Amino acid sequence: MSDGFDQLLAFQRTTEALASIAGRLDWDRETVMPKGAAEQRSEEVAALETVLHERRTDPRIGEWLDVAADYAEDAEDERSLALIARDYTRASRVPARLATEIARVTSLAQGIWAEARAKDAPDDFLPTLSEVVMLKREQGAALADGGDVYDALLDDYEPETSATEIAAIFDAMRPRLVALREAILGAETVPRALSGTFPQEGQLRLARGVATAFGYDWTRGRLDLAVHPFSSGGWQDARVTTRVVETDPFNCVYSTIHEVGHASYELGIDPDYALTPLGRGVSMGVHESQSRIYENQLGRSRAFTGWLSGRMADAFDDFAGGDADAFYGTVNRVNPGYIRTEADEVHYNLHVMMRFDLERDLIAGRLSVEDLPEAWNARFLRDFGVAVDRPANGVLQDVHWSVGLFGYFPTYALGNVYAGCLDRAMRADLPDLDAELARGKAHPATEWLRERVQRHGALLPPRELIEAATGAAPSPEPLLDYLEDKFGDLYAL
Repeated sequence: MSDGFDQLLAFQRTTEALASIAGRLDWDRETVMPKGAAEQRSEEVAALETVLHERRTDPRIGEWLDVAADYAEDAEDERSLALIARDYTRASRVPARLATEIARVTSLAQGIWAEARAKDAPDDFLPTLSEVVMLKREQGAALADGGDVYDALLDDYEPETSATEIAAIFDAMRPRLVALREAILGAETVPRALSGTFPQEGQLRLARGVATAFGYDWTRGRLDLAVHPFSSGGWQDARVTTRVVETDPFNCVYSTIHEVGHASYELGIDPDYALTPLGRGVSMGVHESQSRIYENQLGRSRAFTGWLSGRMADAFDDFAGGDADAFYGTVNRVNPGYIRTEADEVHYNLHVMMRFDLERDLIAGRLSVEDLPEAWNARFLRDFGVAVDRPANGVLQDVHWSVGLFGYFPTYALGNVYAGCLDRAMRADLPDLDAELARGKAHPATEWLRERVQRHGALLPPRELIEAATGAAPSPEPLLDYLEDKFGDLYAL
């Protein structure tokens, strides 16, 4: 190795460690930080972002890259250099002033959003959102360097794709999803809804139990409460959060399983990649494939819900979920509800498609922030046939736009597509998986995913990784086939 190569990797290691600290500040802000500390935290986050931006744009990176390429010994070295070069190019296009201001404003915006959501007061949040949108437009324009602004933002979350490609995937999915939904809503067979009150203590105990069933490493993780569930961290510290609604224990249980999927990905990456460009998930689409396959194909399967029904009965004295088959139907009941994170598998992608269209219009300037609530409500009524009853169930429900995550939403649906491909391949390799899930043992699935996907970190580009894991190029067909088979059986279609 050359001195330049070694110096570059050592410099990168420190930058990755500082970025990890920044992530911990975000976790603290959304879980245990005193409410009155929001302004101080925004200054701390902005200061750290200033340091990170200086490091990511340090001219020495370009000099080191010029000499390091000749000393790459294998595919891992070459991929690391390619990722460093990509990040250096992108960071160098964004002025330091803008990077710092985005960090400061979005740190404050998260708290403003949370308060507005709690009060059902969109007017308290929209001025701040306008500021975020303007900053992200400016950032996107700088990154695009004459290209498409939204694509430039999307590249942070799903590299090597475009809004046009994603729109084509969504257009191919929509007819079958809508047809399935209409068939289900017109079916005579309707699983019953869960009713009752489920105290927080019992829900959190149950959440810890399902996290353990999926192999979550409690020596490198923890579970906390947040307004909007998320996971944070990696390598030796990957934390998850959930939320509790005492009339809806599925919210807590499946939010936990979803976030455990994210954390398992980070914890499953080869430890030799720690604090390098390879030591993180390769894209949010692949990340969501892990959370969604844990939550849905595994966690909402007939086998696993059979085990879960017993745990529910143990956790809650007045639980009346019926037999295992009835409970499976209840868990998977299709309902055109308001909340994306609580949506059934049939409606979920339709939620994502709506947000994708709205945020593209926001970034392009075709939709103003002040008109967003009206546009949201009209689109929701058109797509779901239900009028939004209050802002917390509408435009205020998601945290993403407040913290500047424009380009993130479509990766949820891409994650579902990838999860469908992975599930088909995994079940071909693990014919006894359902027998294990019925015993509350999801470890075989976690181990299969760790070997095929998680351990590779960012070594392979997203689509190449999924193709290597499954033996076929990513396609929405496995997901759509799975949904039609599962819900056709549940609703006797």
